[in-house]
Amino acid sequence: MKVAVMGAGAVGCYYGGMLARAGHDVVLIGRAQHVDAIRAHGLRLETQSFDERVRVAASTDAHAAAGAQLVLFCVKSTDTESAAQQLQPHLAPDALIVSLQNGVDNAERLRTQVAQEVAAAVVYVAAGMAGPGHVKHNGRGELVIEPSATSDAVARALIDASVPTEISDNVRGALWAKLILNCAYNALSALAHLPYGELVQRDGVTDVMRDVVAECVAVAQADQVVIPGDVDAAVRRIAATMATQYSSTAQDLARGRRSEIDHLNGYVVRRGAARGVPTPVNRVLHTLVKLVESREGDAVA
Repeated sequence: MKVAVMGAGAVGCYYGGMLARAGHDVVLIGRAQHVDAIRAHGLRLETQSFDERVRVAASTDAHAAAGAQLVLFCVKSTDTESAAQQLQPHLAPDALIVSLQNGVDNAERLRTQVAQEVAAAVVYVAAGMAGPGHVKHNGRGELVIEPSATSDAVARALIDASVPTEISDNVRGALWAKLILNCAYNALSALAHLPYGELVQRDGVTDVMRDVVAECVAVAQADQVVIPGDVDAAVRRIAATMATQYSSTAQDLARGRRSEIDHLNGYVVRRGAARGVPTPVNRVLHTLVKLVESREGDAVA
């Protein structure tokens, strides 16, 4: 299968690297520093079970996606429309675009920009870029994908590449379940500069997380979203299964980049306002992260 990864950060490099390692024709489209390192030395894929250099194509230009049967769309939620516009002229008519992004509305936003089939997916992986062209996998790695004309074949390819994959009719609910996890952990990990395992040991943190979750669940119910599984147990499990992981928001702030907080706690605040559901704890966390972003932006300027 020819695969293009649009947005070759930690998530894109992990899944693209796993597919390339399994023999698929993969191109990673990302930032110049990573592309240069991957072209020179291959992608270093450091996981809990192996540490290898994977030979894979890399480019800084969206035209590299030409002819791809599968496009893993892994850009930040803030860049969904602009990245889709760059990609659109190069897409094969029968390409499947799978959104591997945080937030719950990226697939809908993608469909406004491209004519090809788009499938939403929920990503459960702890990974980070440890250096140019070097992705470090810290835990998990499963995907949940919504049904499409080719999702069965894509799921088989991913499973064969050692990526546990499930096709679900309730991806919207699964996306909300993931959103709740992000809302519970991301801002707090970023503000405290702590990984999940240490974060939950600090006084008052689990109480704040419980309040965040309660607000998110209330908004989801008002939006008639059916959330699968035990949300509270899932929140507790994250600290156990991803103890050393810093949130993507923490990683963004550490690099002086704009985070996805508007599409996480900020999204819950907006949906709560639309539905008349109070979200004061999510509002505070969203505001605090935005303040840190603006402070760091001023420092760079």
